[in-house]
Amino acid sequence: MTSTTLPPQQHNDVEAIAVIGFVHGVSHFFHLLLPPLLPWLMNDFGLSFTSIGATMTVFFVISGIGQALSGFLVDRLGAARVLGGGIACFFLAAVLLAFADGYAGLMLVAALAGLGNSVFHPADFTVLNRHVSQPRLGHAFAVHGLSGNLGWALAPLLLTAIAASAGWRAAALSAAMVAAAALALLFWRRDALTDPPGIAHKAKEDEGVSIFAFLGSPAVWMCFAFFFLITTAFGAIQNFAAPILQNLHGLSLALAASALSAYLLGGAAGILGGGFLARKGDHERLIALALGVAAILAVALATLPLPRWMVLPLMIGIGFCTGVAGPSRDLLVRRVATSRFGGAAYGRVYGFVYSGLDVGLALAPIVFGVFMDHRRFAQVLIGIAILQALAIFTALRVGGGESGADPA
Repeated sequence: MTSTTLPPQQHNDVEAIAVIGFVHGVSHFFHLLLPPLLPWLMNDFGLSFTSIGATMTVFFVISGIGQALSGFLVDRLGAARVLGGGIACFFLAAVLLAFADGYAGLMLVAALAGLGNSVFHPADFTVLNRHVSQPRLGHAFAVHGLSGNLGWALAPLLLTAIAASAGWRAAALSAAMVAAAALALLFWRRDALTDPPGIAHKAKEDEGVSIFAFLGSPAVWMCFAFFFLITTAFGAIQNFAAPILQNLHGLSLALAASALSAYLLGGAAGILGGGFLARKGDHERLIALALGVAAILAVALATLPLPRWMVLPLMIGIGFCTGVAGPSRDLLVRRVATSRFGGAAYGRVYGFVYSGLDVGLALAPIVFGVFMDHRRFAQVLIGIAILQALAIFTALRVGGGESGADPA
C-alpha cells in the first residue's frame, strides 16, 4: 500500500514518525562527530587523552543545560523551528571542524554540537505526542530510539572510512552534508511537524499557570532521576565494557569489542519489541521487569565464573532488556506531562526530564573511571546493576504517584 492510499491519519502518523526518526538519527550521529576522528586530531594538534576528552565534557554539559531550557522554546516557538535551529548548529559545527586549526576550535565545535543536540528530545517528543495517534505512540517511540542507535552505528563507520582515505577534514565536510540533508528534509516536510490548530487554544487555557509549575511535581523529578540512573549505567557499559570483559573473563580485545556491539544490537532489538509490549499499558511494571532482569544478568556477569561463550549472550540479554524498557519509559513521561500540565507543556517536561541523560553520560566516565583505575572491574558491573535497580524504584514511584489520566 502506497502513502497515497493510506488512510489520512495513518499517513500522518507514518510521515511524522519517519521525519522525526531520521533527524533523531542525525542527532546521535553528531554525538560521535569528534570521537571517531580522535586519532587524527590528537596527532595533528598534539593533544592528550585528557584534553580531547574535555571536548566531550563540554558537549554533554552544554547539551544538558540546553535541553532543560530548549523545552521552553519548543512550547513557545513550535518544535519544527527549534529542530531546524538544532540541525543548523550541527551543520556549523561540522564546517568549523573542517577548518579547525587548534584546540580552541575543537572546543567551539563541541559546544556548537552540544547546543544542537540539546533540542532534539523536547522537540522530537512534542511532535510525536501531538501528531501520532495514541495506538501508534509505542511504535513511534520505538522507531525514535532505534533510529538513534542507527545514528551511533553509522557515524564511526562513515567518518573513519572517509578520514582514512581522504583525511579528517573531508570526513568533517561529509558530516556537514548529513546535517544539510536533514535540514532540507525538515524544510520539505515542515507541514508534517507544524503544531495542530488546537495547541494555541490549550496554551491559552494554561495562561494562569506558571511555566515553571512542572518543577514542583515530584513525578517530574522522579522521571529526571530515572533517566539519570539508566544513562549513567549505559555510559559505564559504553565506555568500559571492553576492558572489563577482557580482565574478568579473559576475552580478546576483538571479542570484547564484539560483546559491546552485541549489547547495542540487543538493545535495538529490545526497543522494537518494547514498542509492541508498550501498547498493552502497565508501563512502570514492564520497566521494572525488564530492568530487573538486566540487573540480574549484570550481577551474573560480575560474579560467576562463566565460560567465554556465555559472555556475548549475557551482553545481548542486558542490552535487550534495557531496550525493552525504552518505549514504556517515554510513554510514562508522556503520562506525567499530560496528567498534570496538559499537552502545551510537552517541551518543558521532556526537556527537563531528558536532561538527566546528559548528566548521566557526563558523570559515568568520571565516577566509574575511579573503579577502573583501581582495577575493580566486577564492582563496575555491580554498580550498573544497582543503578538499574534504583531506576526501577523511580519508575514505580512515578507509576504510583500519577493517576494515569491522559487528557491530551
